[in-house]
Amino acid sequence: MKTLMKVLAGITLALFIYFTVMYSMEHFGVYLSCAVTFGTCAYHLCMRLIVGLIFDKTMNNKADYNKKTYRLKPFERKLYSFLWVKRWKNKMPTYDKEVFDISSNTWDEIAQATCQAEMVHRTCFALSFLPIILSIWFGDFPVFLITSLFGALIDLLFIIMQRFNRPRIIKIIKIEKRREKNAERWV
Repeated sequence: MKTLMKVLAGITLALFIYFTVMYSMEHFGVYLSCAVTFGTCAYHLCMRLIVGLIFDKTMNNKADYNKKTYRLKPFERKLYSFLWVKRWKNKMPTYDKEVFDISSNTWDEIAQATCQAEMVHRTCFALSFLPIILSIWFGDFPVFLITSLFGALIDLLFIIMQRFNRPRIIKIIKIEKRREKNAERWV
């Protein structure tokens, strides 16, 4: 997934530059439409890569998953049941599968990684609406609104997935800690 996102970001950025140059030379409306379309796509892809990189460098998958921010709110369990999260969560792509790999990470590390992933997607969710400002200069407010809503919705799905998974992971951590304590008592 990493490679695909980087390639798509590069392609959309290159097409944005190409159509922007073509429009500046020929002032043909289709070039402007293409420049806006590819520019918006490039923004959404590049922004997500940059936000992920910033969080990776600053948090390094280290977070206190017991903080109030990461705990489920009372309404969330019912909401996630209503949204059938259990059915679709495993079909979602993962940017870096190694971070969530049980064979190379402890459950504690995976829980911390879910916190970082949630923060990345929360930030991207908010930044998804930034392109709407461009409608001031380019018009077409509905186009910018729709692309922003679509980008935010995708991030919301990932936020929900992380918040759905984390309590289960924490439950496994607690079970493992109890087993270790019991094993120590018998030694």
